Parts: sequence; structure tokens; C-alpha cells
Amino acid sequence: MRLLKLLLGSLLLAACTLLPAPAAELWISPGGNNANPGTPVQPFASLPQALQHESAQFRSGAIPPGEPLKLILAGGTYFLNAPLVLTVNDSTHPISIEAAPGQNPILNGGVTISGWKKLSARVSGLSPSAKENVWVADAPKINRKVLEFRQLWVNGQKSVWAREPNGQAMSRLLGWDKTNQVAVIPAALLAGVKKSAPLQMVIDQVWEIADLRVKNFHIKDARAFVTFQQPESRLEFQHPWPPVTVNSNYAAPFYLVNALPFLDSPGEWFEDVRAGKIYYWPRTGEDLATAQVVAPALETLVQVDGTLDHPVANIQFSGITFAYTSWLRPSQNGHVPLQAGMFMLEAHKLSPRGTPYHPKLDNVAWIGRPPAAVSVQNATNIIFDRCRFEHTASAGLDFVSGDSDDRIVGCVFQDIGGNGIQLGKFSDTNVETHMPYNPADMRELCMRDQISDNLISDCGAEDWGCVGICVGYARGIQINHNEVFNLPYTGISVGWGWTKATNALGDNSIIANRVHDVGQRLGDLGGIYTLSAQPGTVVADNAVSDIQPSPFVPDPQHWFYLYADEGSSSMTFRDNWCPSEKFLRNANGPGNIWTNNGPQVPETIKNAAGLEPSYRP
Repeated sequence: MRLLKLLLGSLLLAACTLLPAPAAELWISPGGNNANPGTPVQPFASLPQALQHESAQFRSGAIPPGEPLKLILAGGTYFLNAPLVLTVNDSTHPISIEAAPGQNPILNGGVTISGWKKLSARVSGLSPSAKENVWVADAPKINRKVLEFRQLWVNGQKSVWAREPNGQAMSRLLGWDKTNQVAVIPAALLAGVKKSAPLQMVIDQVWEIADLRVKNFHIKDARAFVTFQQPESRLEFQHPWPPVTVNSNYAAPFYLVNALPFLDSPGEWFEDVRAGKIYYWPRTGEDLATAQVVAPALETLVQVDGTLDHPVANIQFSGITFAYTSWLRPSQNGHVPLQAGMFMLEAHKLSPRGTPYHPKLDNVAWIGRPPAAVSVQNATNIIFDRCRFEHTASAGLDFVSGDSDDRIVGCVFQDIGGNGIQLGKFSDTNVETHMPYNPADMRELCMRDQISDNLISDCGAEDWGCVGICVGYARGIQINHNEVFNLPYTGISVGWGWTKATNALGDNSIIANRVHDVGQRLGDLGGIYTLSAQPGTVVADNAVSDIQPSPFVPDPQHWFYLYADEGSSSMTFRDNWCPSEKFLRNANGPGNIWTNNGPQVPETIKNAAGLEPSYRP
């Protein structure tokens, strides 16, 4: 009997050593207190405090090295006054930052605006119709400075920055003087506007928009002659692509924003930064006495930041909502993008054509990268599982460079100002953007990352040229079983550089995605779009449908279900279901294989595209 007990004890001990160590837990709640110990009954109030406590516990040895840690967030809103930064010091052990069961924690980068009152004072420049309907509140201050913002949300619905014309309408340029950097527009649009600042103009440029700060204007008869601030004025009038066209057949559309006289419809708002006042015309059913009104303040909510030699590792976010972020660069420097939101820092036309790396190139550009609500750089095994990204001024989630073996699975992206997901290098700011990217250190590449079973809609809400999933130079990226829809431009874009030359791209898979209802505002687009040589890349088993560009584009037929653009090479396109064989192979390189794409693809492939069954709820 004694021997039997010893054997049983030994087996039990062996079994225990095979079981994973239980994870340490720290709890956080909006109603908690940072002086608490972080238990379910006595939670912390903030995630940064929990991380600070966790770090101290590991340093003291209270939590053994390598033991997994769970940071569990109760439901509610966590207002951040600075980005949450995770470094290699936070990855000495696996960390899971997760929602408490059945709850919805929100990391919020905005500021709530309260104290709304029906406008009673006389405000110069306000339209007669608005005087009876507009409400006013004091603009929030941060560090004694009035918060400036470009978006406003009321009960989770984005309001309209006061604009002319109203709604979805746009006006047309009457002239475009490249030599003198002057735009000519109908003078009637500026009725009631007495000064240029802080007026801005947004111009539709086929596959992108430009956001230009007005420097001055003068009116002559029925025309207004408009000049713009630097540096965007020089960039806008020098770059040849995307084009601004004004001729007898077509005139580029535009609209104006950010002037008090434009506030003339329900849902519109205007901030007088100098006076520190916000004016808003409520929509039907909105009660500003009880409504949640949020202006964005932070540009980035979470920043995972390692180095090539010391990457951050093994951090998982589960069930977290990331919401309400700002981006003020367009109001400070203008916004003149080349493609997919990547904005130009310098650009001009080449005469004569050609560079050593691109003999027929007719333009050069150096670009910057828009920010994201969550940014990851130099990291491995970073996981976003069933998270939500919404109400952002720029991109949702960005894996910048040096990232490998990461996963974005079962997440929702909606109401995103820029690209839903950005991943990989596009071009460094000091490198001409058409030059093929071949890093000396391959660790700079994003490799073997997975983007699957995500629901991605209503991206490009601020910059219409942005897309749902945007991958630059990267290798071995899996983009599988996502549903991408309701977008102003392209659905999924993979590649950069417009080059047939050997580069870092390759072995990517774009498989079994459902892409529909894209291209709603711009032209020259694809449901799925590729650029540059990508040996081993496969585009297969996708379902792409319902593309109908807006009437404002110069060529309403220049769109494609599959768009293999300049330099696309050594790729396979097979078994993609589309209502018709409307594809483009533009200046492709060698080695592409096209097999069985179009309406003849079996219904089984069409129906299997998009979210897998376990993610559809």
C-alpha cells in the first residue's frame, strides 16, 4: 500500500510538472483605484498602473520569470492621456491584455465635450438658418491649450466638419494654374467667408485626395482665385501623379471645409480655436444634454516598440476596443498623398524621363507614413484576437517593420480614417519611392504575419485613397478569409514600388477573401490590387463583386475586380470568383499565371470566401 501511494504521488507530481503554469492575473476597472492590489474585488483603475505594478512584481521576484501574465479589463471606457508603450522590458514573459468575460473595455484617445447650451449670443458669420438651431460648448483644454481636432463624434456617429457643398455633393474646379499655383473655383461657394484661415480645400484626384490649407483668395465676378499654404502648395502643383485635371472634357471635383458660414445643416460642426468654442447643429433625435460627444486627442493609443536586436515578443490583445484617435498633420502641413494615404514630402516630374533603377520613370517622390491607433515595430508573436478598431482619424492598426509571426484574427475595423490595416515598409523618408526595397538586414521585413477572418469596412473615411488592407514590402504574409467592404477605393492592396526589379516582396497569399462594395468615391482601382515583382505570391479563391465608382471620376469604367498594376510579376491568380472577367494587367513583368478567374468559378469557392463560420457572429 505504501509503495502504491508513493507511485501515485510520483505520477501526480509528474502530471503537475507537465501542466502549464497558471498565469498571474491583474484586474483593471474604470471604477477601480490605482492604490488597489489589482484583484477582481480591488482592481486597478488604469492599464499603465497595472503594467507598472507587474514590472515591479517581476523585478522583485514575486512573479517568477517567464510566468504568463493576464491583465484583465472590466467593461467600460478607459480614457488615455498618453500612449501605452510596450517595450522589450514588458516581454520577459507572455502577456495577455484581455477583456473580462462578456465585457467590452474601450481604450479611448478622445475627450468628452459637455456643457452644451443652445446658442443665444450673436456670432458673426453664422448663417441665418443656423442661428436658430446651433448649440455651443467650450472647447476642451489640454495643458492649458485649446484642443484642436478634425473629427467629432456624437453618440458614436461621426459628425460633418462644416463643408460646402453639403452632403456628398462636390463642386468642380474652373481652372488650375500650375505656374502660379492658383486654383479657380466658383465664387458662390465662398459666400459669407471673410477670411481665408482656417479654410481648407479637399480635391478629388482620381485615386487619391489632397487636403490643402487656403492661404488667400480673391473674387473677380463669378470666380474666386485661391492660393494655398506651403509646403503643400508646391507639392500639389509640381507632382504629376495622381493628376489634377481641368479641361473641356473633365474638371476635378472638390469641396471646402472649416469655415463658420458653412455650418448650415444638421450634423455639421465647427471649432473656433481662437475663441475656444465648438458649434454644432444636432441631428434629429440628438439631445446634447445627454449625448456623448467626443473629440479625438491622442494620435496613437498603443505603441509596441522593440529593436531589431531586442524585439518585443509574446503579447496578446483579446476583446479590446481601440477608439477615438486624432491626426493633425493635414491641418499643420497639408496632405498630398501619392497612393494609399502615403503622403508626399517631396515630389516632381522628371524631364527627361528615367532613373538608373527605372528607365521610363516620369516622376519621383519621397513619402511619409500616416500614423495608426495601434502601432507595432520590431516585434514577434504579437496577437490581436477579436478586437475592435473604430472612430480613428488615420489608420487602425500598423505593423510598421521588423515584425514577424504576428496574427490579426477575428477583429472588426470600422469608421477608420485611413487604411484599416497597414503592414510592412513602403519607403523610408530618405529613399525615392519607386526604388526597389532590398534591406541589408532582412530582419527589417515584416514576415509570416497572418491577417485572417477580420471584418473590415468604412475605412478611408478621412482620406478616400486609403484601403481596407494595405501591405507594402513584406514576405510570407497570409491575408485569408477576410470580408472587406464599403470602401471609397481599393479593397486589398499588396506591394509597393511600381517595379519589375528584384525586391523584398514575395510568397504572400491573398486567399478566400470576400471583397465587395468598394470604389465608392474614387477611380482607377481594384477589388484586389498588386504592385511590383512578388515571386511566389498567390491570389486565389477570393470572391470580388459590386464595384461601382462614383460619378465624379474621370473614367467610370476604369476599375477592375483584379488589378495587377505596374511591375506585378511571378504571381499566380487562380479560381477567383467575379461577376465578369474585368481584370487589368498593367505593365506587368514576366511569370504571372492566370487560371480560371471569373463567373465560371464554382459556387463552392464563392460561398467559402470571407469569414469562416466560427467568426461570422
